[in-house]
Amino acid sequence: MFKHLLIPTDGSKLSEAAVRSGICFAREQNARVTGLYVMPDYRTVIYGADALLSANHTDFTDSVNTDADNALQYMERIARQEGVSSKFVRVTSVSIYQAIIDQAEESACDLIYMASHGRRGIAAILLGSETQRVLTHTRIPVLVHRSASVSS
Repeated sequence: MFKHLLIPTDGSKLSEAAVRSGICFAREQNARVTGLYVMPDYRTVIYGADALLSANHTDFTDSVNTDADNALQYMERIARQEGVSSKFVRVTSVSIYQAIIDQAEESACDLIYMASHGRRGIAAILLGSETQRVLTHTRIPVLVHRSASVSS
């Protein structure tokens, strides 16, 4: 039914569970996967958070690239183990949800398979959810993986 899945990851335990599940789902569908890591835009982080004003651009970039490397290497390892055709993309964006949607469209994905953020109640309302934003702004089907056994 589905031929090309976009699986965004942030490297968290919730995302790792969704990555594993999504890649297994892709194998069952005989589909290929595009793995995505959205890196925050340095200028947005620096100007948006007083605590980070002293951060060095090079240190920030190195740290974010290391996080992206780790998350995408994990995804690549799972895809290889499951025999799923895959490619991996990292982008920098001020809007995570829009970057996810844009990549899904650019890659001609027919399903976005992503983790739930795991927050409930007032925290979910106050902090928002990239998953919720993807759900409400894309026309591409979204499968939300929710893992009760993984703490965020």
